[in-house]
Order: sequence, then C-alpha cells, then structure tokens
Amino acid sequence: MSSETIAVILVDDHSVVREGLRAYLSAEPDIDVVGEARNGREAVKLAAGIVPDVALVDLVMPDPSPGPAGPLDGIATIRELKKVSPHTQVIVLTSYAEDEKIFPAVRAGALSYLLKDVSAEDLAKAIRAAARGEATLHPQVAARLMSEVGGEKREPGVDALTDREMEVLTLIARGMSNREIAQTLVIAEKTVKSHVSNILSKLHLADRTQVAVYALRQRIVPLDEGG
Repeated sequence: MSSETIAVILVDDHSVVREGLRAYLSAEPDIDVVGEARNGREAVKLAAGIVPDVALVDLVMPDPSPGPAGPLDGIATIRELKKVSPHTQVIVLTSYAEDEKIFPAVRAGALSYLLKDVSAEDLAKAIRAAARGEATLHPQVAARLMSEVGGEKREPGVDALTDREMEVLTLIARGMSNREIAQTLVIAEKTVKSHVSNILSKLHLADRTQVAVYALRQRIVPLDEGG
C-alpha cells in the first residue's frame, strides 16, 4: 500500500453490501479496503487498531451486546469511532434521508452523508474528498440541511472570534489542513494551531469537522464551497 493510498473500513451489517462495496472499490488504485465490521462495536474496535482514513458507516445496525448505556446504534457508532480515531473521516452510507437520521449523524461527527443509490464513481469521489477533509452530501440531504438552517441567525459565539480566527475558521471549512492554512495566511503552523484551539474553545466545538459544519450552518461559507 503506497503512502498515497486511502485506507477505508466498511461498516454494515449486511455481508452482501460489504462484498459489493469491496468489489468495486478494489478497482480503484488509490483506495484500499483495510477492514470490515458487522456492527458498531466491531467498527470502534477496528478503527482504534487500524486508524483508517475513511469509514463508510451504515446507520441502522443491530447491536449484539448492548451495554449499560444502551445499544450502540449508527449515530453512537459515529460518535465513539471519532473518539477513538479522530483522524478518521466518516461517510454515512445509508438508505435513510429522514431528519431524525441526518442531523444526529452530522452532530455526531459524520463528514459526509450519502444514500445507497450512489454510483460507484461518485462514492469513490466522496472517499477521496473525505480523505482531504471535504464533505459530500446527497442533494436531498443537502436540501434538508439548508432548509433546517435557512431561518437561523448567526449564533452569538461567532462574535467572539477575532478577524484572524474567522479567516482560519473559513479555511478549515474549505477543507484545508493546518499547514495549508499557514501557507495561505503566511503565518507559522504553530500559530494556526493556536487559532484552531481558540476557535474550538470559543464556539464550544469538539473538532475540526464540527467547525466545518458550524461554518456551513451559520452561512460563513456557502454549502457548495464547504464541499
């Protein structure tokens, strides 16, 4: 596996789905399926050990051994997976486009949200985009997100950001790494890290994915510009 290959894990309780995904992703020279999981608990354990670049996660999966906190459903799987492997970008791949699935998935840390009618070509493009930190949304999902936030006003938290922090937030939403942001703004990468830390603290966000989603929701960057 070359240094440029994107490591992907497949998380779906249907073996035929995983086999199909593996079959047509194996034809992509820059994508390597490095593991499979049948449920959320297997997925979290797998991600902790492999630290894949991208995880394709179904939202409706049975939990064979629910713990005291309840069953580990698709939403909880995304949340726990991001905890054990923050580097991993999550692409939801599901048959459901209802609000009760979309919004919790995004809040849990999913970067992209696709439906299972996606073409092999578009799925491969979404995986490459996710590896760059760029979101891909099914048009129906994008419409629901924009409809939900259409009447919202900018949250007070953004007023606490300095002009430079606003610049950094915008570049994060465009999928740039700390190094790329430093080059763009002609500042030290250490300074960028400090700005990112301040942004997370002031906006009460957990990670860069949430920063990007925040920027989209607050119309700081247009949806198409954010990915």
